[in-house]
Amino acid sequence: MAKECTHDCGSCKEECSQRDMHKKPHELSNIKKVIGVVSGKGGVGKSLTTAMLAVTSARNGYKTAVLDADITGPSVPKMFGIKEKAMGTEMGILPAISKTGVEIMSMNLLLEDDSEPVIWRGPIIAGTVLQFWTDVIWNDVDYMFVDMPPGTGDVPLSIYQSIPLDGIILVTTPQELVSMIVKKAAVMAEKMNIPILGIVENMSYVLCPDCGKKIEVFGKSRAEELAKKYNVEVARIPFDSSLTTCADRGLIELFEGNYIEKLFDKLK
Repeated sequence: MAKECTHDCGSCKEECSQRDMHKKPHELSNIKKVIGVVSGKGGVGKSLTTAMLAVTSARNGYKTAVLDADITGPSVPKMFGIKEKAMGTEMGILPAISKTGVEIMSMNLLLEDDSEPVIWRGPIIAGTVLQFWTDVIWNDVDYMFVDMPPGTGDVPLSIYQSIPLDGIILVTTPQELVSMIVKKAAVMAEKMNIPILGIVENMSYVLCPDCGKKIEVFGKSRAEELAKKYNVEVARIPFDSSLTTCADRGLIELFEGNYIEKLFDKLK
């Protein structure tokens, strides 16, 4: 940073960590809040959480969008039952729209075959995510949820630097190993000055079908410890076969349960 910083990056030629490198969205886009859904590793339910947050937002009457930034593991379109491909005009790329009006952009909406792997290096993946932000025409969006790629490497870093996130939701599971890795993602967000807005603990417990008792299959929850540190709400999602069925059949918009309703209320 310059010795006498005025915090006016537009008139400054210095290269420093405080310089705002955020890119503007498409000139026809109007996006109010952008929230990243983050985890330090894959397989913990990040995409499911993103979809549930988007559905909850739409149910509350907000215009909602999902930017699927997990380029090598895009699963959001399948959960919403979207099979048609993204379309484009001379003005830009048009997102797909779900049955309840959620706008969605994902790599799987561009591939001819959904099972085709994306074998790209980091800079190309990061560039594609940025295009989803700058080249897609997002309509009047109240809440955009960004399904972030796992880890703390090059692509998440590029997203943090390029897309103006209002905050992130951390997704974890009860295992101590997962909690440790998720803490790394939390520290990364802190270093990037991005607020942590809430924590989702997926696969948190299973309800006994006979007595209704919560059985913590993976051990005692560790989400509360992290939530205390950041003074945020925790949402616990149990093993729920009906939820899994909705996601697998492309009917996530029909899921039942208010697992994340309180957490979403905190985002308003």
